[in-house]
Amino acid sequence: MKEKTRRILSYHFSATHIAYMALFTALAFVVTFLEFPIFPVAPYLKLDFANVFFMIEGYIFGPVEAIVSIGIKELLCLTKSSSGGVGELANFLMSTAFIIIPSLLYRFKKGRWWVAVTLVMACVLQVAVSLPVNRYINFPFFVGEGAAAMFDEAWPFVLAFNAIKSVVISVIVFIIYKPLSRLIRATRNKLEKKHADPPPDA
Repeated sequence: MKEKTRRILSYHFSATHIAYMALFTALAFVVTFLEFPIFPVAPYLKLDFANVFFMIEGYIFGPVEAIVSIGIKELLCLTKSSSGGVGELANFLMSTAFIIIPSLLYRFKKGRWWVAVTLVMACVLQVAVSLPVNRYINFPFFVGEGAAAMFDEAWPFVLAFNAIKSVVISVIVFIIYKPLSRLIRATRNKLEKKHADPPPDA
């Protein structure tokens, strides 16, 4: 058991993987400074493109590295947070929901059609997760006592915002997937040759 755990950790946190995780995390963190609201009546709902980088990372390495990068990025966001980590927790949950299905299934099924299908699944899952996350994490913190009543009025905006955000990011990922597919394949093949017998994902 200890040997298997060691092999899993050494695979996912090799020097090469850590270097790539640092790169994708840095890129995702930088674009958070470019976030902007899309609904004037709900300025707290802001669009950013960090998940583009996490999705590409998930395609290259799988969900473990991408989720770790999401967590590190949210820790970095604490330096500019006004929510004491509440907003970052919510973002972590929704970003993880978005990347988990495509990054898992891409290991078994590849190609533009399959990427499109899994991106649709990603959008549906993120939108579904966004409702309880906002109802029970974001709104209670930011609104307080009237959270339930305000959410009853605002949930269509939450739903629409997350639908727009996930679709926009999915379209970007789908557009750049083909030019990057060669890089993805080359990177994965290089890593798989380096780890001839990689351990199963944790």
